[in-house]
Amino acid sequence: MYGDPATVRTILTELGDTWAVVGLSSNQQRAAYGVADVLQRFGKRIVPVHPKAETVHGERGYGSLAEIPFPVDVVDVFVNSDLAGPVADEAVAIGAKAVWFQLGVIDPEAYDRTRAAGLAMVMDRCPAIEIPRLG
Repeated sequence: MYGDPATVRTILTELGDTWAVVGLSSNQQRAAYGVADVLQRFGKRIVPVHPKAETVHGERGYGSLAEIPFPVDVVDVFVNSDLAGPVADEAVAIGAKAVWFQLGVIDPEAYDRTRAAGLAMVMDRCPAIEIPRLG
């Protein structure tokens, strides 16, 4: 399974509060916008990562993970599955502690590479669904 409860809990509670949200833009109709809002309400600092590098939810955006000038704990991925593997590889390269592929984002090879690099990873789950369950 790509999102066992222990790993979900560890990522959400122990691995840090700075979450880069790849695919997050100011488009309020996109799932990333709502998920980022939930993460903020639960005390996470969100960092928008999108080619437009827009400010979202009061946080400055960046065009790529490599452009973020401070440490990122978790990389939350809202891109198509065929684009997700390179994002996971970039998360490893910047020293993130974990990668989270959203619902419908599935790349078993990227999962294996990311885990082999020592990062925690969840795939095909949503933190906005999981974090309220921790209560």
